[in-house]
Amino acid sequence: MKKVAITLASGQLGSKVIQQLIKEIGKENVVGIARNPKKAEHLGVEIRKADYNSFDDFSNVLQNIDTLLLISGVDKPDTRTKQHQNIIKAAQKNNVKKIVFTSVIGNLENTSFKPILQSNRQTETDIINSKMDWSIGRNSLYIEPDLEYVETYKKLGVIVNSAANGKCGYTSRNELAIAYTNMLLNKKYNNKIYNLLGEPVTQQQLADSINKEYGTNISYQTISVVEFLNDRSKALGEFLGIIISSIYENIKNGSFNLKSDFETVTGRKHKNLLELIQTYKRETNGVKN
Repeated sequence: MKKVAITLASGQLGSKVIQQLIKEIGKENVVGIARNPKKAEHLGVEIRKADYNSFDDFSNVLQNIDTLLLISGVDKPDTRTKQHQNIIKAAQKNNVKKIVFTSVIGNLENTSFKPILQSNRQTETDIINSKMDWSIGRNSLYIEPDLEYVETYKKLGVIVNSAANGKCGYTSRNELAIAYTNMLLNKKYNNKIYNLLGEPVTQQQLADSINKEYGTNISYQTISVVEFLNDRSKALGEFLGIIISSIYENIKNGSFNLKSDFETVTGRKHKNLLELIQTYKRETNGVKN
């Protein structure tokens, strides 16, 4: 069998997908691609070095690769679009048969998240027009960042953002790893776009679920989009502030309240919010699922 390659192998999603692929096809058939290979050595697969900014790097590392998972970059939108194009062109040059892309759910209208979404939609278009087989997942929000923040929520006693009563179908890297492994390995998922999310919940339901599993007493407080933008920009800088605040603006506007294709891709229902939290707790406590 020819090899499956995963970009951003040292990242949290990339490493999860690699671990899932190893279970399915064996480590000898999996290649990780990382800018710093030492950070991915622990995964136990072949690691090839490449930078998203370098077409030449990817021209070299994609030799003898049959299927590629392109994990969306984290740079600014214009730069990220060009980076993705480097990888797509290198895949074409090396006769990669199939490319799978981790995109993002979102509405292009009336949101400051628009530049990020436009970048992802441009990459989707570039992949669809590449003449390779393709499969695209549009990810919802990861639950992990909120759970990593539980101690802070506990100290503050409150979750504060601008989502109001909007609903978000949270997912997790574990759930996405299963979905993307299936998309990489099965032809029946070719040439389709899938929304990957769990059951949509409000921020109050998120707070209630955290309270139930962690024994906390956190409440939820909504503030205006402008207030939250100013708060996040002050704390994180303008670029990240815009990204974070616009995500919650998208929740408020209903962009993350969609019908999920997760069961179509995996053959089972997405874990509910409590199950996601319980799985995270077991993993962080060193207990395998």
